[in-house]
Amino acid sequence: MKIQDHPPVHLTYCMNVHLGEAWEDVFAAVRDKATAVRQAVCPAGGKPRPFGLGLRLGVQAAETLAHSDELRHFAAFLRDRALYAFTINGFPYGRFHGAAVKEQAYSPDWRARDRRDYTIALADILAELLPEGVPGSISTVPGSYKPWIRAERDVEEMVRGLADAALHLAQVAKRTGRDICLALEPEPDCFAETVAETVELLSETLMRLGCRYLRSAHGLSSAECERVLRERVGVCLDTAHAAVEFEDPAEALARYAAAGVRVAKVQVSSAIEARATDEALARLESFRDAVYLHQVKVRRPDGTILPLPDLDAALADPQARQPGNVWRVHFHVPMDWQGDDVLSSTAGLLTGAFAEALRGGACPHVEIETYTMDVLPKELRPADVVEAVAREYRWVLQNIFAASPS
Repeated sequence: MKIQDHPPVHLTYCMNVHLGEAWEDVFAAVRDKATAVRQAVCPAGGKPRPFGLGLRLGVQAAETLAHSDELRHFAAFLRDRALYAFTINGFPYGRFHGAAVKEQAYSPDWRARDRRDYTIALADILAELLPEGVPGSISTVPGSYKPWIRAERDVEEMVRGLADAALHLAQVAKRTGRDICLALEPEPDCFAETVAETVELLSETLMRLGCRYLRSAHGLSSAECERVLRERVGVCLDTAHAAVEFEDPAEALARYAAAGVRVAKVQVSSAIEARATDEALARLESFRDAVYLHQVKVRRPDGTILPLPDLDAALADPQARQPGNVWRVHFHVPMDWQGDDVLSSTAGLLTGAFAEALRGGACPHVEIETYTMDVLPKELRPADVVEAVAREYRWVLQNIFAASPS
């Protein structure tokens, strides 16, 4: 929903919290779950308030929409119910719930034609759904999983895929007037995981290799290449990911702005923080699961960072368990979960300067993203996902935008 007019800010939640890969599952989640969230957050009192959607379309659902009449029917369904889609989570390509995902969440990466073609299909879908005058965003893998990139050739292949997608988005804008940005989402242990790595990828590597590719393969001038890449490829700042890297989200927004990187979407989310005590590490055992990667960054008393690829590895690492260490765990916990003196949340990073930056127009899209509801420890797992998401809306509105949806 549009929660600010000047500057415009649209708020939604990412529908990857709902299970299902087929289009029928996605549509049912919009029809039943998203409308229930709207009712909980914005109780009807006359004409319904337009409510924005953060769609998650895996390849199976995207193919159905791209090759049938379903897209036209869905657009009509949204109009009839005062719903609008303005952003798509295009990060998970395939199955995202109910089976081991782990590092396969990054596959296919941007070296693969499948990733490029899937993203182009998402862009065409979003162009049909976007209301006039509302920008669109598609969040995606930040290149690849870092251990998979071993040579300059790998980097060149990633850049070619990104450049092709950027050119397609420029053509969509010219043909339809829809302004859609591909938003790379930095994540721990990915090719771009920190602000510095993301700025280097988007402001240096993509400009150098991407412009060279677009000139040779598509005949664009140097000025056209740079304009296409800067306008059509930006960043999605996930605040839990930044927190795990011990980066401040407000500073991240400022650094992206200073580098001329377009911030197309901010995903507000919280990670786990803990000090390396026996009690805290014992409690963290209950957050282990076989579905998702939960990368851990451990800050030692001297300020150095020890990276661990998953929670299992961190809990078994003697160096990580040393007293005085501070752990940040890539496990998205509900925004309204306060934690305690043993385990806490990084949600406190999302007030103050960060909230002021969002209210000031640092990014037009804000998306609540807690996709881990079904793998939370039993004592934290919500009985009703709709109410859990509604509570997160209330937290964001009260703590970041200091406003009521009513």
